[in-house]
Amino acid sequence: MAAITAADVNKLRTMTGAGMMDCKKALTEADGDFEAARDILRKAGQKIADKRAENTTSEGFVAVAVSEDGTNGKLVALACETESVAKVANFRELVQRILDAAVRTNAATKEDLLAVKEDDGLTIQEHITDLTGKIGEKLDLTYVTLTGEKVASYIHSDSKKGVLVALKNVGSADAAAVGRDVAMQIVAMKPVAVDKDGVDSATVEREIEIGKEQARAEGKPEAMLEKIAQGKLNKFYKEQTLLNQEFVKDGSMTIAQLLDSKSKGMTVTDFKRVAIGA
Repeated sequence: MAAITAADVNKLRTMTGAGMMDCKKALTEADGDFEAARDILRKAGQKIADKRAENTTSEGFVAVAVSEDGTNGKLVALACETESVAKVANFRELVQRILDAAVRTNAATKEDLLAVKEDDGLTIQEHITDLTGKIGEKLDLTYVTLTGEKVASYIHSDSKKGVLVALKNVGSADAAAVGRDVAMQIVAMKPVAVDKDGVDSATVEREIEIGKEQARAEGKPEAMLEKIAQGKLNKFYKEQTLLNQEFVKDGSMTIAQLLDSKSKGMTVTDFKRVAIGA
């Protein structure tokens, strides 16, 4: 059995960021083999992840990056169980590491991003598992990317909500400023789609049936139910689709009108909204 010194423990701690006692235990189990000890610590993190798989992750941190030419945006959100963990330096450093990896590799999906191998030989998934072992909480990653003529971003003041929004026909308008206003709208009003054409058919059918049932409960004639339901559907579009919503900063105009006032024909082609714990 190899003799485990304080220097050995400190070295492993520096390598992994794990606690002193965890490092000593891993080195003892690995008979002084540092790589084997790192594997032991990683397996311990995976055990914690498996054990806490059903736990709720309502805290965390969101980070975004938009390319220099403004045509692509990437957003990562790492969720955890408690607010205190969300504020720890190594948690936020991991969020930045993940975002940097997304930008560097132009990862298309979450699965692609998790598989990215860093210079230290570990994948992003392994880095997440390692941190799980250190903090003892479930961590959950969300990743979205968006491409457009111009992409703008916004992170809410609580650092738990973020938006990417793609604009078209920007012209000479300040895309970042206009996009920020639209993104703030998306955070606040939670639209389900850009406009009515983006609402899926199942949602449309459900809203029509709800409208009919409400009208029927109010005693309206059967012959009028379809017309009444269509009226309620139009109200749904106005309240729940981005371009038709009233601008929260100025209720006298819709988002579509706001965009057109900044640059003729400007519109939103797509958006991504991420919220931790909501």
